[in-house]
Amino acid sequence: MSDLIVDGAHPVSGTIRPSGNKNAVLPMLCATLLTEDEVTLTNVPEISDIDKLVEYFKSKGSRVERDLAAQTLVIQHDFEAFATSDAELPVGIRAAVLLLAPVLMRSEHLIFDTEAKGCALGVREIDPHLEILERFGGTIAATHPYRIERRNEICGADLWPDYASVTATETFVMIAAVASGTSHLNNAASEPHVQALCDMLAAMGADLDGIGTSKLTVRGVKTLSGTVARVPDDHHEVATFLAIGAVTGGRLTVETDMGPHMTLILRQFGKLGMQFEIGEGRVTATGWTRRITEPYTAEMLPKIEAAPWPSFPADLLPHAIGVSVGCIGDILFWNKVYEGALGWSAELLKFGARVHLSDPHRLVVFGGNPLRPAQVEAPYIIRVVVALLLAAIQIPGESRIKNADPIRRAYPHFVEKLTALGAKVRWE
Repeated sequence: MSDLIVDGAHPVSGTIRPSGNKNAVLPMLCATLLTEDEVTLTNVPEISDIDKLVEYFKSKGSRVERDLAAQTLVIQHDFEAFATSDAELPVGIRAAVLLLAPVLMRSEHLIFDTEAKGCALGVREIDPHLEILERFGGTIAATHPYRIERRNEICGADLWPDYASVTATETFVMIAAVASGTSHLNNAASEPHVQALCDMLAAMGADLDGIGTSKLTVRGVKTLSGTVARVPDDHHEVATFLAIGAVTGGRLTVETDMGPHMTLILRQFGKLGMQFEIGEGRVTATGWTRRITEPYTAEMLPKIEAAPWPSFPADLLPHAIGVSVGCIGDILFWNKVYEGALGWSAELLKFGARVHLSDPHRLVVFGGNPLRPAQVEAPYIIRVVVALLLAAIQIPGESRIKNADPIRRAYPHFVEKLTALGAKVRWE
């Protein structure tokens, strides 16, 4: 594992374009299994999880052509090879769960190891995915690893889960798109990356209503065709660079079409004193007052809550926490998505910050403490590496973030991009 060395308090300024969204490209890539035709993806980020999926597809006889410079990926699958090959899904990536529906449509059975890896964000259920497969006609053997079989016909189904899960929604729309009959999903996730998958399926011939809402209706079709689909810009990366520009006193512009999706994110960042301008095709970080915005309600602690979209994204809560250690004022952070995802906050104490973990979901940061450079250790959580960097990059002097490699899973050429904008960061 590599360490990230951060020499803080240098303005980060300039103009940058974000990468494609990791959380969009992975389900989009999995959905290519729903057609025998060629599919072209553009704005494809250069991240390790894609490499693992591509390796898996090639092992099944799929044709994959990838141009890293052009950020394109062309893929075409051999259904017969999939149907006759080993049905075990790959291990080592969280995206394996997104293969459940499309692989089941290509094979009569599949083997799923529940030890699929991902960020260490506490317990992540697979039950919603397995329930979806059962509702559509799959049969699950309670062994380890799980063996999942399908009947001759996959029929439409209605589902109303108790939680708006992103990956479960993606599993639902992928299998419903080619199932026989009409399917309905209430309490669907509506994040930008979910919308991107739905838009791609629609371009392939799927019949969907309600994209971007909490209620989806999918009328199954017999076959889907190929298409050319653009992976949307990563709004997490947009927010990351804007926060870095703000807390370092720079003026940083991100050229992106994600502005309409950034409204709430920037408003919540504004509670931390960060200032922004939104223009046509761009968002600019213009300053940082450092002052927490106090609510009008007396004796009420300011707070930022993370919940399913269109609320503030849980993946950006660590960013806000990292910024807040340099603020004047106290603030509560509440993660309503992941249990036990705030344990890393103890590392902030090494910078001199005052934080209190109230329970597995809530954290209070007491601002105004003098901060100092430090050596901290990152858990295996992509966004926490960014959070620790956001704390370090505002502090004069050199800090070390140990085990920072997870950031490579979502931020292509991150250090190189920051360095080009004036940041003093390097790998060791």
